Amino acid sequence: MGDYHFVYKDVEGTSTQWDDIQRKLGNLPPKAPVFKPDPFTPGEDESSKSKDKDWIDEKTQDELDDLEDDPDLNDDRFLQEYRMKRMAEMREVAKIVRFGSVIPISGSDFVREVSQAPEDIWVVVLLYKDGYSGCQILLQSLEELATKYTVTKFVKIISTDCIPNYPDCNLPTVLVYHNGALKSNYVGLHSFGRSCTPEGVALTLCQSDPVLNDGRSKQGQSREAVLDGVRKSFLDKVVAQHEDDDGSSSD
Repeated sequence: MGDYHFVYKDVEGTSTQWDDIQRKLGNLPPKAPVFKPDPFTPGEDESSKSKDKDWIDEKTQDELDDLEDDPDLNDDRFLQEYRMKRMAEMREVAKIVRFGSVIPISGSDFVREVSQAPEDIWVVVLLYKDGYSGCQILLQSLEELATKYTVTKFVKIISTDCIPNYPDCNLPTVLVYHNGALKSNYVGLHSFGRSCTPEGVALTLCQSDPVLNDGRSKQGQSREAVLDGVRKSFLDKVVAQHEDDDGSSSD
């Protein structure tokens, strides 16, 4: 004979009046809360996005070019605003004073070029004389640094034009200025290490201050960031030199 016993289940979360009475008397556990699924939210359609500045900024240059030819796009004002914003950024970058080479100056130029240099510009001054090999070695390193750290100003001046009767035995000498004040000085080629590489000179110049600045940061570069960059450059050169040596030996 079949089992006709069955249990009737009502809609989830509902209960009978009898069950409610039993729960009040403490004979049944509290009723479980009714399950409610999260409300459905459709995904955002790309075409429905508000075409504001943020929407424009997310686009690549190729996508912007495509937008200009899109007949369905009626938000030309945002493209124009985008261009204006980019032009303003370019103007700000152009305001940054850049040098990029070791500038020769005379004694009469010193105050204007060094002491009165633009605010917050670091100035590296090389005192030298022609015919001194140490001066030429250091100058080569400074020229390489000047092309990399274009916001730092590098100048060179004949030593006795800068300081009358300056001893030749002190050449080459480097003076570092910031906001019109002398911050440090380095006398003799030995101050920059045995081989006087650009990396060694950079490390010496940044011992206590972030003298070197490539202009990539609006707030300038920290001393630690400069030193990290110098160390990486040094390691890259060592690896490249090692690879060149291995290639030559295999030939």
